[in-house]
Amino acid sequence: MEHSPIRPRAIILGVLSGALLCLATPYNNMYLAATPLGGGHFPLAPFILLTCLTVLVALIARITRSGPLLSGAELLTTWMLAVVVSGIAYTGLMRTLLINLTAVEHFASSGNRWSETLAPLIPGGWTVTDSKAVDLLYNGLPGGRRLSWLEILQNIPWSAWAGPMAAWGVFILLCFLVMICLVNLFSRQWIVNERMNFPLLRLPYIMEESFQGGRVGGFFSDRFLLAGLLVPVALHLVNGLSVYIPTIPQVPTVLLAGPYFAKTGLFSGFTKLKLYFIPAYIGFAFLTSRQISLSFWAFFIMGGFLTGILSMVGYQVPPSALGVTFGPTLTMAEETQMVGAYGVFFLFIVWLSRDHLKDVLRSAFSTRPAPARESEWFSSRLAFWGLVLGGLGLTAWCRMFGMPLLVSMLLLGVFFVVLLVATRVICQGGIAYFTLTAAPTDGLLSLFGSGFFTNAGLIMGVIMQKVQFLDLRESLMPSLLHAAKVGEPVSRKRLYFFGICLALGVGVVASFVAMLALCHKVGVRDLQAEWEVSSVLRIYEESSKLLDAPSGPNTWIVIFASVGAAVMLALVLCFQRFYWWPLHPVGYLTMYSSAMRILWFSFFLGWLCNHVTLRYGGIELFRRVRMFFIGLILGDFLMGGAFAVVGLYMGQSYQVLPS
Repeated sequence: MEHSPIRPRAIILGVLSGALLCLATPYNNMYLAATPLGGGHFPLAPFILLTCLTVLVALIARITRSGPLLSGAELLTTWMLAVVVSGIAYTGLMRTLLINLTAVEHFASSGNRWSETLAPLIPGGWTVTDSKAVDLLYNGLPGGRRLSWLEILQNIPWSAWAGPMAAWGVFILLCFLVMICLVNLFSRQWIVNERMNFPLLRLPYIMEESFQGGRVGGFFSDRFLLAGLLVPVALHLVNGLSVYIPTIPQVPTVLLAGPYFAKTGLFSGFTKLKLYFIPAYIGFAFLTSRQISLSFWAFFIMGGFLTGILSMVGYQVPPSALGVTFGPTLTMAEETQMVGAYGVFFLFIVWLSRDHLKDVLRSAFSTRPAPARESEWFSSRLAFWGLVLGGLGLTAWCRMFGMPLLVSMLLLGVFFVVLLVATRVICQGGIAYFTLTAAPTDGLLSLFGSGFFTNAGLIMGVIMQKVQFLDLRESLMPSLLHAAKVGEPVSRKRLYFFGICLALGVGVVASFVAMLALCHKVGVRDLQAEWEVSSVLRIYEESSKLLDAPSGPNTWIVIFASVGAAVMLALVLCFQRFYWWPLHPVGYLTMYSSAMRILWFSFFLGWLCNHVTLRYGGIELFRRVRMFFIGLILGDFLMGGAFAVVGLYMGQSYQVLPS
């Protein structure tokens, strides 16, 4: 493998770009309600940065007839550092954190009795209890809209926030440590041994290969790329202008197919079916392996038929059978198949990695030197002991605040198991937008009942889950795995890893300051924060129900989770033993994800075009047609960036991509 050196200038540029993104994201997303700058696992703003830098550096080098200011590897490094921190300022951490830490104080009433039932169970130091500071967060500083940002920062009651943010800062730091070590442990297995495909990295790789070869002009003038680019540009130009000039008719990008299906019988599971036309996601689907893209839309369709079949045979389980759950979109008992499926797929990941993990264990307990290998930032020995220390640190953090030891260990284990599986699904499947079906705590509640947690352990667990392990649309760990892949050929691994750590530290601080300043300037009540508030309140409401009426093991969830485990076991066995088997197990994991309700049609179109191209044109035609679908991605994101800028000046924004 050719090694690519990087210079500190790439690290500095990447960290500064990430910090600026974190500072701008709360205002853009929650005040303007514009296209998210850092949404999903292929965030908009970093890609716009990469595209503009690539063109600018190539243009300067051509004009001055000198070497480029940044190499292809350095451009990718700058981009990846911005990607890694892009989610922290929003759904990856800060979107609901401040609301989570103040909800009980602000929303407690005589009706819900949270002051008597929940507040005594939440550890001291976890939440902001200063009522004046909480009121300022939700209502804003007096005359805050007229104050400058510097004046806002000077008037924030920092003393009220210092304790909770210090406590949660330790938790977040330890979570980041565990994620980094997990990625470092599995990266060589997934990247080198299994040669896992990374569809979300295809476009940046192809762009920078053209840059390194001096073919930037040829890349952007490719006729297939221009044809693909024209589709989203024309689509969003018309629809975007329609937002500002209502007399211009919109081109529909969502078709409601549900009304065409009967509400009873075999097709009753499709009564809410929608067809989303999203050019960028069609492009990602085309670049994904055909087996995986087929599996995503095929399992989604199977899930709809399963609902219809259960209806036909009279085996309908009422939603009340679910009991109290914390899954973000969990509405049907059959959706809890994913509880068992995630567990079996994790065991499958471990089984595939068995030889690699044996090497890791031998290295961890050996006295011989253990240098870092391909795709690793540091040695597997250091990663192993870092994982152990990070896990022990999180367990000690939970115990210090009163959570039982066994509950702490089991809960944290489930959190990271689900996160590891989700990371594999996102990176291998090229899913830029991903959501969980069931929450990690749902499986434990169904198996052991709420009494296993204790009252304090229950409320602590669901708060921790909401902070870091429930809303995975912008989770850090998939970005870390992408960073490991991008850093594979980098020769200065320590500098690259230092850049990631620095970006994370700066990103967390910048995100917290930006979100806190925005809330004090405007007030949470005047932000676009309906979902944020309602999703947090739901956690406390469901917890309150369990405290009032503790539940035991849930038979229905256990039944469907067992079915999910059996189906996943059959899928992995068929996938391993039969070369002709058409379906990949990761498709089953997304069958009931709300993300797949948006993406399934894009994966169908991408798979169909990929299949037809290879079937009738072969590899040569595929390489040419691939540029058309790269144009779809490029056009969607360029238009997203353009309308994000327009929204800053117009006060109203057209959203190009789903948020």
